[in-house]
Formats: sequence, structure tokens, C-alpha cells
Amino acid sequence: MTKSLLCILPLALTISATAQLSAAPKPSAQGNQSAEKITVIRAGALVDGKTNSVRREQVIIIRGNHIESVADASSAKIPAGATVIDLSKSTVLPGFIDCHTHIFLQGEDPAEGGYDANILFQPLSLRAARATVAARRALEQGFTTLRDVETEGAGYGDVGIKEAIEAGYIPGPRLFVATRAISTTGGYPLEGYAPELVMPKGAQIADGPVETRKAAREQLDHGADWIKVYMTHRSWVGKNGELVSQPTLTVEELRAVVDEAHGWGKKVACHAYGGIGLRRALDGGCDSIEHGLDLDDAAISQMLKQGTWYVPTLAAYYHDWAPAGTPAGERDRLRVAVHGPSFQKAMKAGVKIAFGTDMGGIPWTEPIAQEFPRMVELGMSPIEAIQAATSRAASLLDMDGKIGVVAPGAFADIIAVDGDPARDVKVLENVRFVMKDGKLFRRDGRNVGMED
Repeated sequence: MTKSLLCILPLALTISATAQLSAAPKPSAQGNQSAEKITVIRAGALVDGKTNSVRREQVIIIRGNHIESVADASSAKIPAGATVIDLSKSTVLPGFIDCHTHIFLQGEDPAEGGYDANILFQPLSLRAARATVAARRALEQGFTTLRDVETEGAGYGDVGIKEAIEAGYIPGPRLFVATRAISTTGGYPLEGYAPELVMPKGAQIADGPVETRKAAREQLDHGADWIKVYMTHRSWVGKNGELVSQPTLTVEELRAVVDEAHGWGKKVACHAYGGIGLRRALDGGCDSIEHGLDLDDAAISQMLKQGTWYVPTLAAYYHDWAPAGTPAGERDRLRVAVHGPSFQKAMKAGVKIAFGTDMGGIPWTEPIAQEFPRMVELGMSPIEAIQAATSRAASLLDMDGKIGVVAPGAFADIIAVDGDPARDVKVLENVRFVMKDGKLFRRDGRNVGMED
């Protein structure tokens, strides 16, 4: 037997054994139902993520990892042998969904080398270890699902973190991952080095429809749940005081990505601030606009017509402003100045809005829930802001009725806070109880692991 065949044989035997295990008959759900753990939560108040009302004195019955029923405490029947959790003095909500995060970023301090140091000096093993901390940090704040939109130079590391969470090796939210993201030559850092040096990039660079389609295929093949595309890059203050953003992909390049992703049953998220790049993103058929700092009436009309989602990430632009009076400082302040009105116009027009924060761009030590007050300050009701992070975010992820709601049939992703978030969303920054997929992770403000 040749050396090459000897190398292949162990792999073939492993694949064969795995196939046999996969083909083995599995117990039916009905047969396991009687053995599934039953948990009962007594909720003093319930914001279910879907309706606008706050229901009082509710009983939630959980069988295994799904919600079986939700009923008034006066009429609910507690199954014999159930584990009862008393949250009668708390407000119970669905686990939150953040639709725009970067677990492989840590809000890099410019004084310590910023973004470039993150890629040039941090080994991938260290970045992965820090990403596990970011994932745990999200879960303990009540975010039981994240759409993580690019690893920023860490390749397919988000796929590995997702697999580790699903296998129970580390605690963390349910992840929808975008892997490497796509931009064009001149459209992403690292930048500013000697031109004869070939520097690593934070995104996958592709030029022309053939290359962008191939990049999408590669990312989908390696586990991407979404494809992330950068449709704008640098921004600056124009000669008339307007926010200008450099466009990247052409419409034809984006259409190749969208066509490929949709063929796989996946969606495309487009980073776009405004102007030419935003128009190309919409004309190319993207499924969500990320950030959308400067939305004009034509863009909003097109988003409504096409059903495009808007993930505004408001809070991120209040961080790390350059000094006032500098070109960068003027740009940073202008971003915020145009972002608020864009959000308000989109909201009033009825554009579909989902909650996203850009955490990672913001240090993970800060509260993720800081986005809620920003949304409310700009005109959303507290309940609408909560729905943006629950049932509406679930719709963006094609998970209607499965996450983002406390309702029969949904996964048992449940959190609780003290106080009334329907009156004051700032109480959402202090989540006291977290259950994900029927497993208890946090109680009385302390982590308890992932208990069955």
C-alpha cells in the first residue's frame, strides 16, 4: 500500500464510522417527551416580544428546550414534578437578539495600536479566546442570539466559536455568522503602509462579478449563515458640508453575491452609510442595510418597496470621536447629526428596523443595552425598541416564532429584569435572569453556568 493511501485510510475509516453513527435510528420526540425536564416560570409581568401589552401574573411552562404554554396564573395548571422558578417580582421577556456584532473585535484602543494591532500582533488563538469572553458577556446581558457580521481578519473563527457553543464547550448565544465579509481593492484596512508591502486585510477582497461570486461561494461553503458586504468605506465631510462615503462594489459585483447567496437560501447584509454606495446596495438587492447613516427619501422609498431591513447601530457612533476642529472630528460629529434624522424618517415611513449595536466596535465591557435608550430618544416607544430586539429581529433572521417571543412553540430563551422596561428601557442594562434553550445560565444577577 502506498504512503498516500496509508494517509487517507484513517480519514476514510473516520468518515465511515461517522456516517454509520449519523444513520443510526434516533429516539422519536414523542418517546422522549415524558423524560424531558419540565420547568415552570412564574412571571410578575410579561413582555412577550410580539404584542404591545404587558401581561401580569403569568405562568410559563417549559418542556425540554421549548415553551409549551403561557397562561394566567389563576388558570394555569402546574405539572407534577416540575421545577418552579419564582420571578413574580420581575418583568420577564424573550432573550434579546443583537443583529450586528463583532465578537472578534474588542473596541481596540487607538493608543494601543487600534485595529491594525488587532490583526498584526494578536495570534488567532488569543483572538478566539477573547471572542469566547465576548460571547459569554453577551449571554450574561440577556442576548441569547447574535448575528455576528464578520471576523475582521480572523477568517472562519466565528464558525468555530458557533460550533463550540452548540457543542456545549463554552457558554454563549445562538450565533448566525458572516465569516470574512467582502469588499474591493481600496475598500478595507489594513491601509497606509508602504505600497510594496502586501498587508493582510480585515475582509476578503474581490474585484469583478466573477471574483465576488467566488468569494461568496467560498464563505458559504465554509459555514457562513449570512454574507456581509461593504458597500461604502471611508467617509468625510464634503465641500458643501455633507457626509460623503466612498463606494466600493459596483451593482454588478453585488448582484453576483446576492444571486449566489439567495441560491443557497441565505441573505446578504450591506454596510452602507449613504450616497452612491447605498444606492448600489439597494439596486443590487441586499437584504439589510447596516448603519445607514444618511438615508434620503429615495432610499427609504426603495427600502419599503423591496422589503429591505434597516439595522441602524445608533450608539456606536457616539464613541471615539476625533478632536473637535479636525477633519476626522468634524466627520465623526456629522455622522451622528445625520444618523438620527435618518432613523426617524425610516421609522415613520414604516421601514423594517432590527436592533443592532456594532459591539466589538464598542468594547464588550460596556452595556449592550445602551442601544435601547438611543432608539427611544429618537422616537421609538420602549415596547417598539424591545420588539426590534426580539420578534422583529427574529423575522430578519427567518426565525419567526422560534426566537424573540415568549409563546408556545418557541425556544425557551427567557430573561428577566427588575422594574418596568415598558416605562424605562434603561432597566434592560441590568438583566438578573437568563435562560437559553431551556438551560439556566444566570439567576439573581450571578452566572450559574448552563444548568439543565
